Amino acid sequence: MDWEIAMLVAPPLTTDMLIVLLTLVLVITLFVLEWVRVDVVGLIVMTLLPLTGVITADDAISGLSSNAVVAIIAVMIIGAGLKKSGIIGDLSHHIVRLAGETESRIMIFLTGSVAIISSFMQNIGAVALFLPVATRISKQLNLPASRILMPMGFAGIVGGCLSLVGSSPLILLNDLMGSWWIHNAASVAGKAFEPFGLFDVTPVGIALGMGGFLYFVLLREYVLPSTKDQERAGFMSSYLDDIYGKRVGKIFELVVPEDFTITSLEELKLRPLYHTTIASIAKDNCQRISLAPARTEMLRPGDVVGLVSTDEHIQQLAKDLGWIIKEDLEVFREDLSPENAGIVEAVVTPHSELAGKSMREIHFRSRYQVSPLAIFRDNDVHLSDISYMKLQHGDALLFHGQWTKFPLMKDKLHLVFTEDIPGEITHPEKAKYAIGCLCISLAMVLGLKIKLCIAFLTGAVGIILSKVLTADEAYKSVDWMTIFLLSGLIPLGIAFEKTGASQYIVILLMNAVGGTMSPLTLMILIIALTTFFTLVVSNVGAAVLLVPLAMNMAIHVGADPRIAALLVGISASNTFILPTHQVNALIMRPGGYSAMDYVRAGTGMTAIFAAVTLGMLYYVYPLFGLLSI
Repeated sequence: MDWEIAMLVAPPLTTDMLIVLLTLVLVITLFVLEWVRVDVVGLIVMTLLPLTGVITADDAISGLSSNAVVAIIAVMIIGAGLKKSGIIGDLSHHIVRLAGETESRIMIFLTGSVAIISSFMQNIGAVALFLPVATRISKQLNLPASRILMPMGFAGIVGGCLSLVGSSPLILLNDLMGSWWIHNAASVAGKAFEPFGLFDVTPVGIALGMGGFLYFVLLREYVLPSTKDQERAGFMSSYLDDIYGKRVGKIFELVVPEDFTITSLEELKLRPLYHTTIASIAKDNCQRISLAPARTEMLRPGDVVGLVSTDEHIQQLAKDLGWIIKEDLEVFREDLSPENAGIVEAVVTPHSELAGKSMREIHFRSRYQVSPLAIFRDNDVHLSDISYMKLQHGDALLFHGQWTKFPLMKDKLHLVFTEDIPGEITHPEKAKYAIGCLCISLAMVLGLKIKLCIAFLTGAVGIILSKVLTADEAYKSVDWMTIFLLSGLIPLGIAFEKTGASQYIVILLMNAVGGTMSPLTLMILIIALTTFFTLVVSNVGAAVLLVPLAMNMAIHVGADPRIAALLVGISASNTFILPTHQVNALIMRPGGYSAMDYVRAGTGMTAIFAAVTLGMLYYVYPLFGLLSI
């Protein structure tokens, strides 16, 4: 049955409303055109709105102290502590071992884990905890982070719909409904209010999770961005690749055949003959791995070797020696992954121990477990016989090795590295303190119901006091670009609510539909309104604004007001199309995403989210008597 909807009287459009709407247009334009960085967009909003008098200065900077922003800062510090103690490396290693090494299986494992955790913990916390794990796995397996972070982030948002404590709008839902019920008892004919149970929303959450899973599995090649230009390309930075890349090559893994005659590395003369360096050897059925092996190391049939060489030279070497080239790293995937090892350049200073000596004289490889690859002198790259060359101050030396080996070289040899060393020394003895701080934070959130920001801030302080991280390391671990992006968007939501711009848009849209409306049409309208407002206002603000309105409209069209309210609560998580949600903002920089990446992937996800939610609440729930239209 169709019902007549009374026309609502829209408030007059004020100057403040117009300023807020124009600011929204400006933000979206800057996101899409990328004229400035996203954090600068946040700073523009933070300064523009108070300068125009739309909101106060206190409101403009309130985002810097908001629960979400403080929680993100604290979680970043805790995550850095977990990484410093080696826990992130161990966890990523176990995930790779369980999920395999393919992109799809890694994505499925990460998204499933984050979604489940988000069902009982706020999604921003769940995603922030798994972010360092995902980025480490992407480096370890040489998978673009852009291919796995967005599915993981979206899973965190969807996971909030698995229970009534998974997202803020669903947590507030029963309170908002109860308040409306008290003031509209006559409209429901005195029927008693029935609050939703903890898992009443779970069937919808499961259906949404399956829909998102199929979306990325089937369409990820079309909706996820391609490999981004990152600071480091494989195991060599783009700067070094421009200078040495064509001469040095990359890492190869080869198998020594069974008919090979036992020979020492020095006798093979791989460097002078093939401009190739042996970086590692796996012996005894790969049970013993030697990194930067000495020239006296004996090579035997069945050994697996890791070589740094060019395609041309490695093909010639394999042809001459009969070695078998593997398609990818297998045995050395962990030890020589870009996360753990790579190539650096260092300059010999006048005070260096190397000045006037050759690397062979000081037994360089055996002392530092690092392989020399090339020497850059007089605008020329030397590749052969570099171990015998007398080094001069000003020589640039190219090395391959594990990141943890280079700080010792820097201190002992007084070398100047041309780039920051990306690896860091872990402290496994601090692991118990890092895990303890995380567990305390989770217990405070889940058991004691302490506010998210205070709980995680307690864990972050514990990380510093237990000396897992120094205070300086804690400050450096915070991604301030993400922080200022979020802090700038929060005042925009405040401005929408304070000026009445949100209510103005709602009434205009309701009147535009007007006339005759069926329950199905109303549900579609509720989804559209909630999705829009969640993108520009906080999801809590959207729920507070739209739950009472949706319930009133449901009464007018003869639908169940509870299902209308639930629709608002779920749709408040339909925030994928712009990086305005806290989770989307968090993964934006680590994934190298642009606003258009969210538009491309988020548009399809938004449509699937809306269709699944509508189908479940309009068709499936009434079919099983859970709710009635």
